Amino acid sequence: MIRRLKLASSLLVLGLVAPVQALAEEPAPWSERAVLEDVDIEALAASGKDPIPVLQPLGKQLFAAKFTTLDGAGRPDATGAIVPTKVRRHSPLAFQRLAGMDANACASCHNEPVDGGAGAFTANVFVSEGFESADFDTIDPQFSNERNTNAIQGAGLIELLAREMTADLRRQRLDVLAKARKTGQAVTVALQTKGIPFGTLTASADGTLDVSGLDGIDDDLTLRPFSQKGVFASLRQFTVNAMNDHHGMQASERFGANWTGTADFDGDGHPDELTPGQISALVAWQATLPAPTRKQDLPKVWQDAAAAGETLFADIGCTSCHVPALPLESLVFHDPGPFDTAGTLRQSDVKAPLNLDLGTLDWVKALPRDDQGRVLVPLFGDLKRHKIADAQNDTLGNELLAQRFVARDVFITAELWGIGSTAPYGHRGDLTTLEEVILAHGGEATESRKAYADLAEEQRQTIIAFLRSLEIAE
Repeated sequence: MIRRLKLASSLLVLGLVAPVQALAEEPAPWSERAVLEDVDIEALAASGKDPIPVLQPLGKQLFAAKFTTLDGAGRPDATGAIVPTKVRRHSPLAFQRLAGMDANACASCHNEPVDGGAGAFTANVFVSEGFESADFDTIDPQFSNERNTNAIQGAGLIELLAREMTADLRRQRLDVLAKARKTGQAVTVALQTKGIPFGTLTASADGTLDVSGLDGIDDDLTLRPFSQKGVFASLRQFTVNAMNDHHGMQASERFGANWTGTADFDGDGHPDELTPGQISALVAWQATLPAPTRKQDLPKVWQDAAAAGETLFADIGCTSCHVPALPLESLVFHDPGPFDTAGTLRQSDVKAPLNLDLGTLDWVKALPRDDQGRVLVPLFGDLKRHKIADAQNDTLGNELLAQRFVARDVFITAELWGIGSTAPYGHRGDLTTLEEVILAHGGEATESRKAYADLAEEQRQTIIAFLRSLEIAE
């Protein structure tokens, strides 16, 4: 508490951070409130000050905070649905593993090996979009999809890549439409950005589009890099969703009077539980989390094995999806982002977005660059959805419910940076070793899986050595 009050005092000097409005006076040092400070993001954007040192400490505190009913934790009249939805029946349970609430703090699940990291099987969540008002408690897959906790390290760079790729694909859409109108004939273009193919798009002379040839992306050409299905476009959207779903902490930008007609949509007696400034602080902390790296000071036998394994990993085709690095043009993270939609704070809702320059961070400066000066983000992913299960190998197709219209056997490529720190594996977190999850691949990954299985044991172990060398720094 003392450290937290010192933080508030130092930021108050800037005139940008203040105690939350509901606190008429300084709380007692034994207060059980977790939300104590707020940020005026309009004033912060206008001040010209670097927003990172203002937002990052508050975001870190909020991510680790154990929310209480004094903060507004709980949602007795609302469900965990993304769209504000009233309950059909009130549950006698404040906490429920199937439909939430299911956690007091973000860090109660995202904590391995550090806050913002992954989670053990015991921290699994249940994605139950079709049963958000459930008054029963079951993990049967016909009612919910059980998911293991993802790590967030490097998420700021992931979102920046997705933004650039989305903008590039949309430029290609405009170009093919213009060409079709000019020629008076249908024109088809093979969509590709940063070396990643996304199928084909056909434009007709009348301005209509045939999107049936798209691959691994939604029809609106927006990359959505967050969640295991790839259905959330931004950290902001992800954060607003999670705060309501897991904690019953409702952000005013979606659950407040502008959208619902009331400041207390969940009926718990606490209006506007999370302000845009507090959501921005959480976004900033997640966006500035250091990217995973590689283990240092490995014994020579491990170094040699990992080097051989990395080569084999590419040779058997794994890097066709787990692309070692993607180039990033700009390191300026705008919040709100350019592709946030209704129910999440948008750039049109503020006078100017916050500009977080990730290029000022030491860990970003240490990343390699290509011959064009672009940062090479070593994610081992492609931000694209793929079918990774089939009738012969359905281990990773164990879900029965589609999420956001994404087929149950289709998932976004998991970024492998940090995988050495994020066991267990698989969407449910029920595969205990890296070899188990490799051999679980089906669908589009079938040939690579077979190539791995055909390797000699010594060769397979070099690939494991390589993957184990990719870690989240503690």
